[in-house]
Amino acid sequence: MSRFIFPAWTNQLKVLIPVLLLGGAAYLTLLVAWGASPETTDVGYQPVQPVPYSHALHAGELGIDCRYCHTSVEDSAHANLPPTQTCMNCHQRVRTESIKLVPVQESFASGLPVEWVRVHDLPDYVYFDHSVHVNQGVGCVECHGRVDRMDEVWQHEPLSMSWCLDCHRDPAPHLRPADEVTDMAWQPREDRQALGEELMRLNNISPPEDCASCHR
Repeated sequence: MSRFIFPAWTNQLKVLIPVLLLGGAAYLTLLVAWGASPETTDVGYQPVQPVPYSHALHAGELGIDCRYCHTSVEDSAHANLPPTQTCMNCHQRVRTESIKLVPVQESFASGLPVEWVRVHDLPDYVYFDHSVHVNQGVGCVECHGRVDRMDEVWQHEPLSMSWCLDCHRDPAPHLRPADEVTDMAWQPREDRQALGEELMRLNNISPPEDCASCHR
């Protein structure tokens, strides 16, 4: 008389295992494809926005500080998008008849936010804290480029893992005094590398390179 080595329910594994293998492969393929999509890695990515907001005008010509709109950048992991009220602080009186402002005015009247399209969009499996970088003296321009010269913002850097690690391994050339982080045109009076190394020493800056720091 023959005896079964495995219980009867294991017969279902003949169907389940191939499904899991194929499903897992498809999931990983989609995950990698999304993580490497133009929206997350392509330099020059510039989506069409619902409002043609010009950083060159506001941040450049008018000299509005980044933190006037992105108020949480020094205190939060995320650099918030400004609420419509921030725009209307000026535009209730400035260029009120401009057709470009219609979406902003409609948002203000309805209470619904303007549906801005994210430009710098890291994959969900990447953790990045704006406040840590800004407060340690990493200028906005290091990651975002000369936003004050952009009519509409586009992605200036690849934001890839290797690009981030290059900075973490040698942060000195990317550091400046913390009170200069939003000055797009800032240039050091002394050697940039030497200044950065001194800031690293004074502020005890030692960026991590382990996986868990960015992949939590």
